Amino acid sequence: MNTPSDTMRAVLNRLAMEDSELADPTTLEPQQGRTLAALTNLRWNEDLPVMADARVVMHAGSIPARWVVPPNDNGRDAILHVHGGGWAFCSPTTHEGAARRLALACGCPVLTFDYRKAPEHPWPAGLDDVAEAWHARDPARRWSLAGDSAGANLALCAMLRLIAEGAVLPAQALLFYGVYGADFETESYVANAAGPGLTRAKMQRYWDWYAPQELRSTPEVAPLLADDAALAALPPLYLNAAMLDPLFSDSAQLVARLRALGRDDPFDRIDGVVHGFMQMGLVLPEAREAFARAGKVFRRRSA
Repeated sequence: MNTPSDTMRAVLNRLAMEDSELADPTTLEPQQGRTLAALTNLRWNEDLPVMADARVVMHAGSIPARWVVPPNDNGRDAILHVHGGGWAFCSPTTHEGAARRLALACGCPVLTFDYRKAPEHPWPAGLDDVAEAWHARDPARRWSLAGDSAGANLALCAMLRLIAEGAVLPAQALLFYGVYGADFETESYVANAAGPGLTRAKMQRYWDWYAPQELRSTPEVAPLLADDAALAALPPLYLNAAMLDPLFSDSAQLVARLRALGRDDPFDRIDGVVHGFMQMGLVLPEAREAFARAGKVFRRRSA
């Protein structure tokens, strides 16, 4: 059975001490949960990697976004990054450290942006905002798409929508420990139901906020249900998943479908880490290595 690595265990012990008096954000009113999630993510956004440029912009005229440009910018590419947070929490600020590490690893700017959150704005509001952000991209760059957790869900669903519309697709996409289905009885949901970190109960709350049961058979909600033709039409993907994550089976099932279609999209299974581990790049070597592995694939494809 997979267990936390020594470095992951040290982080988990630290979180247990620092957060011992804090509530589970998913048990609070949504705005209270967002405030708490923003507070607890501050620790991952200290000593940020130095960028050649980093500023807040208004993307598509009205979408708050953060534009970070690494010193090693290749001058050609850019990445639109969709942050995670259960479709309900987090922001460009909570994910700035991750966006900067992604920019450095890939050698190009990253634009991470805000989108409307559940439950006040359930599906398809957030997905509509991702699509709007994609269509407003600067044509001077060759754009790719990335996302973590619920952000990976939104990124993948946005690509399925673009395929259905016959619109321009990303050059490639990087999908980190994504939510791709709503089956809470998968092998990883059972094995990691109580965590550490993300739990089945938390994911059930996120899903209840985002999309009612009757919508969860829609591929633009649960992209594991997309048909073969749509999956085959996706741009080149890179995927990873954390082995100590209720969502691991989502990625494994998606990769199995892609393999059955003859695709060879790289898939990294990261041992000994929990969901959201890439947020912890400040202190967790496995997070830094995960960015490096994704960046290596990205740079090879974009050369």
